[in-house]
Amino acid sequence: MQLPLFLQGALAVTEKNIRIYYTKPPVFIFGLLFPLFLFIAFFMGRGLELVRFYPGFLAMTLFFTASSVGPLITPWEKRDRTYERLLSYPLTVESIILGDILAGALFGFGISLVIWVGSLLVFSLPVGNPLLMIAAFILGTATFATLGTLLASPASDTPSTVMMLSTLVRLPLIFISGIFIPLSALGGAALAVSYLSPLTYLVDLFQGAMNGAAVIGPATDLLALLVCILLFAAGAVYFQRRNLMKGL
Repeated sequence: MQLPLFLQGALAVTEKNIRIYYTKPPVFIFGLLFPLFLFIAFFMGRGLELVRFYPGFLAMTLFFTASSVGPLITPWEKRDRTYERLLSYPLTVESIILGDILAGALFGFGISLVIWVGSLLVFSLPVGNPLLMIAAFILGTATFATLGTLLASPASDTPSTVMMLSTLVRLPLIFISGIFIPLSALGGAALAVSYLSPLTYLVDLFQGAMNGAAVIGPATDLLALLVCILLFAAGAVYFQRRNLMKGL
């Protein structure tokens, strides 16, 4: 059965992005090395309980890997004048954005899943609820791949500018999302601010799936991530369409 033209276009864009952008140095730096260095800096040598803090590290890894591809694609395409070429094919802005999201999500899902399985074998971490873990991986990668695509929406053809904006958005999120200070230890204004971060719900979801220690609750976490996906995707479509109308 032939797929609809919209999905064919999205899959073609995804395949193109995988071939071109998975090997770009910024993807490895911000997607793999950066979360690893953060983990070493905050956890190694401090005698922290790995079972308690590992869900936060896993969420941070997924966050950075899934959101590292999207911010590069659109500015690189615009700089190389290939974005207009894509639009000359039977593609819509929505199918291009979906292709960018799928490329980021597949990268984040694959890398994070390998890290999780490897950690289970090396550190003997609890498996917890496998179905809830898979749901967390799928919705988490979709959420942050969509966020990465949204961050690529500003009218700029300079990848370094978009990556700087991406870093300014992503770095504060990891400090308010229950990664370094568990949600159960937060209160008042700090807890209220943490609810503004989509990463908070993924951390809580991993805590619930691995340790049964969710503070917010899995159902609320899953719903919040789904809402974030819709909002980020709508924002990406709006800004990219506006840029096209302005010739940017």
